Amino acid sequence: MKQAVSSPDAPKAIGPYSQAVRVGQLLFLSGQVPLDPATGEIVSGDIAAQTRRVFENLAAVLKAGGRSLSDVVRTTVFLADMNDFAEVNKVYGSYFSEPYPARATVQVARLPKDARVEIDVIASYET
Repeated sequence: MKQAVSSPDAPKAIGPYSQAVRVGQLLFLSGQVPLDPATGEIVSGDIAAQTRRVFENLAAVLKAGGRSLSDVVRTTVFLADMNDFAEVNKVYGSYFSEPYPARATVQVARLPKDARVEIDVIASYET
């Protein structure tokens, strides 16, 4: 059985999708871009500031599902410009500890609201 999970502390979905869906022992989070939940606008600042906002949004949805970033087992990072990889990677590394989640990073032609970064995650309920 699948169950939708959402948080008022993360941006509302901007389309017909759930912030997250729990299926069994896994929680699948939709990609988060650096939207301020209060305004629905992209946060100002450099790629590091935008990446931190993405992680704050992810953390809020994880919390609503009874999980945290320490429960994340897989991530996908989408970048509008692969030249931002090193800075995003530095911020990314500050949110996780070993064993790090499995990850894929790809450059894409465009992201929603012209964001520079989007990240989705899968978390586990098993410890």
